[in-house]
Amino acid sequence: MRIMVIGGGGREHTIIRKLKESPKVDKIYAAPGNGGIAKDAECVDIGVMDKAAVIEFAKENVVDLVFVAPDDPLAAGMVDALNANGIRAFGPRAEAAIIESSKVFSKNLMKKYHIPTAAYEVFDDPAEAIAYIEERNQYPVVIKADGLALGKGVIIAQTQKEARDAVKEIMEDKKFGDSGNHVVVEEFLTGPEVSVLAFTDGISLVPMVSSKDHKRAYDNDEGLNTGGMGTISPNPYYTPEVAEICRKTIFEPTVAAMNSENRPFKGCLYFGLMITPDGPKVIEYNARFGDPEAQVVLPRLKTDLVDIIEAVIDERLSQLNIEWSDTATACVVMASGGYPQSYQKGFEISGLDENGQIEGAEVFHAGTKLENGKFYTNGGRVLGVTAEGKTLEEALDKAYSAVRKISFEGAHYRTDIGKIK
Repeated sequence: MRIMVIGGGGREHTIIRKLKESPKVDKIYAAPGNGGIAKDAECVDIGVMDKAAVIEFAKENVVDLVFVAPDDPLAAGMVDALNANGIRAFGPRAEAAIIESSKVFSKNLMKKYHIPTAAYEVFDDPAEAIAYIEERNQYPVVIKADGLALGKGVIIAQTQKEARDAVKEIMEDKKFGDSGNHVVVEEFLTGPEVSVLAFTDGISLVPMVSSKDHKRAYDNDEGLNTGGMGTISPNPYYTPEVAEICRKTIFEPTVAAMNSENRPFKGCLYFGLMITPDGPKVIEYNARFGDPEAQVVLPRLKTDLVDIIEAVIDERLSQLNIEWSDTATACVVMASGGYPQSYQKGFEISGLDENGQIEGAEVFHAGTKLENGKFYTNGGRVLGVTAEGKTLEEALDKAYSAVRKISFEGAHYRTDIGKIK
């Protein structure tokens, strides 16, 4: 098979390395890819939103399957466009990707179908949003931009002033562009967070192994929200009992709800959950693999990913037995100094071998470029250094010992990934 993967981050590098394990795959293209991906696939200079160029390339190069990995092209209908041109594609159509691309849609869906989530209200007028927040007078309060915002459109305001500033940033200053035309104001939930990704063909749903993301920029969950500074799998809070509650009250009802709305979801559905004192609740949905959750989940997958992709597309997922290793995995993200705000690019990365890897761990490249055989920083999150072990402690020891061998100017990473409070 010839497969094309849309995207150029750590998630896409992880997907490509897993696809490479399949004996069914002869050739992988990445659009646009990155420095590390260039060692595992042929990178082509096509932007993730360029539907016409993707379709033209897929036809000219007789691509059998296109894996659309990022949120923006899914929301914009990349899968719809590929399907309309007779090209097989993995990922939800735009009508289903709305579960991520509109927080208002997803919150209203959960309310309508009684899927447990935080209490909320929706506003399109900043003054009304502020009046509501001040009238409730309960802090912290969660303020979310409606649309996609690179995983950063959520502000947890600790005080009235922070809440006012957040509404102004999102709705008036348009920090996240049109994504901030509407906001969701919701109650702040407490409890351990769990990420569960699931394969679904729109009929049946198969949860993957659990993971835990670390969103804040600094140790002890301090600093700004990021796209994710590291992950572990499995999540110690996700017990078999919790998993069963989630299956019955969240996972299966979500698939059924989307079908009831005539928006069948086929692809990878991500559940961001919180295990509250009242039971598991949904914080957010994503319409694709999480990043960096994919970096710890996919390495534990034993079943051929191509077989799963084809079963999802052909709506025969229930016929497949998906197997996972009983190991633990840990990913530590090495980021550019200043991320998630302003940062410089173009620093040489030392410590990696010619394939952009390091002994004892697997390095997934997120923001790198390859020039004259050398790797350079080219993004906020630069590398996801990932290791596997019999225990979580062993996986973390391996990941951090690998991290300490890699350096670039301004490199920043959290030292407490996997430290469960």
